[in-house]
Amino acid sequence: MDDYLRDLVLAAPSAQAGAEARRRWNAIAKPIGALGLLEDAIVQIAALTGSAEVDLSRRCVAVLCADNGVVAQGVSQCGQEVTSVVADNIARGVSSVCKMCEGMGIDCIAVDMGMATLPNSPSILSRRIGAGTADITQGPAMSRAQALAAVRAGAELVGELAAKGYRIVAVGEMGIGNTTTAAAVACALTGARPAEVVGRGAGLSNSGLARKTRAVERALAVNDCDPSDVLGVLAALGGFDISGMCGMFLGGAQYRVPVVIDGLISSIAALCALRLQPECRGAMLASHLSSEPAARLVMRELGLTPPLDVGMHLGEGTGAACLIPLLDMALGLYRGTTFADCGIEPYEEDPQ
Repeated sequence: MDDYLRDLVLAAPSAQAGAEARRRWNAIAKPIGALGLLEDAIVQIAALTGSAEVDLSRRCVAVLCADNGVVAQGVSQCGQEVTSVVADNIARGVSSVCKMCEGMGIDCIAVDMGMATLPNSPSILSRRIGAGTADITQGPAMSRAQALAAVRAGAELVGELAAKGYRIVAVGEMGIGNTTTAAAVACALTGARPAEVVGRGAGLSNSGLARKTRAVERALAVNDCDPSDVLGVLAALGGFDISGMCGMFLGGAQYRVPVVIDGLISSIAALCALRLQPECRGAMLASHLSSEPAARLVMRELGLTPPLDVGMHLGEGTGAACLIPLLDMALGLYRGTTFADCGIEPYEEDPQ
């Protein structure tokens, strides 16, 4: 394994903090486990951060933006120039994710991982690896060194956000053609057939879907990846955005910051991170189940159950952002009235 990944030190979750959080939940005046996955998420965050005093007061969505050469194969309805337009809109606070985050205290941060067109806004963070990747149907998307640089940039970004006081980071992406690269990575890692994985993305027609499927088939044949070499898979088939998000999940475990998975693309990045360093799973929070056909497969591979299943496939971190107000409501109860406050005998936990 490459030196950086081999030497990466991930923080071990605190069993003590997790157990304390679970005891606190069980002391709250409600049936045990009544909030289901939301209770589990708070316990997971406590274990990750090492404290049952869970604080999510400062939060953001980091949207990693990059372009993909595979758009040359007609896999998208629009051109690469749209990526930088949306990145500028995120920086101006007018994109889809920004509008959804209004009033929730969630900052939206656009990150240039490698757009083909340089963005106009100076407030976009530059972690630029290159001016978009190459066409995966013709050969590797990027060099191995570029893939590693993108992974490292993503991990270090989480460290920078943690230093600024962010307690939870939702991760999103923007990149025309990235559902194609994500599908190719998913096939390489899981052995699934392209026909099982490739979806319509932003709304392809039947002919567009057929072109996209053929593009993924060609990319897999041309690159002939070893699924055990995750960095090699990212270099051959991925994008700067997917590689950067992979690094963010590693960084979450490194810096004890929970990182929220968005839709299909970020979930595949999470799967890459899990295959690289299984210990990083404690930093991953699932948000929603994408309507893309590969979504259930990837969530099974991650061993995660998303709390939301509402047919979303918008991207930009919009689904990940939806989890944060649910966690806020859960924390309101977590800090609320106990059985002792009410003078009621607590429920007994089922030993099974």
